[in-house]
Amino acid sequence: MAEYTKILPDLKNETSAPYWASVKEHQMRMQKCDDCGHVRFPYNTICTDCLSPNAQWVPVTGKGTLYSWVQFYQRYHAGWEDELPYNVAYVLLDEGVGLITNLVNVKPEDVLIGMPVQVYYDDVTPEVSLPKFEPAR
Repeated sequence: MAEYTKILPDLKNETSAPYWASVKEHQMRMQKCDDCGHVRFPYNTICTDCLSPNAQWVPVTGKGTLYSWVQFYQRYHAGWEDELPYNVAYVLLDEGVGLITNLVNVKPEDVLIGMPVQVYYDDVTPEVSLPKFEPAR
């Protein structure tokens, strides 16, 4: 595997470690409030809806809808130089959670707002997988 030159998540951060561990297992999990049922991302020590500290990590489908996207032609980080242009997307998961990610395995002319997408696990190092999204099959 070639050396990965982009920024990687902090796997030792106790708040986010369960998320990154689940992604490494190719089964995305997010926090769900035990009191009101709100699924939240980014991860937090309290519910952003009811302020409860009670939550558990639950599997999410990894399916959603492309809400917005942009294609980058400018290099903002040296690690992306060989991938220009690349897509950055805002995906709204079926569970109601939105996240910023990369949109992969699609030509720019085939990208449509509202298109169904699914998670694509990119194993970038032996320790880290990143969730990216591609058109749903």
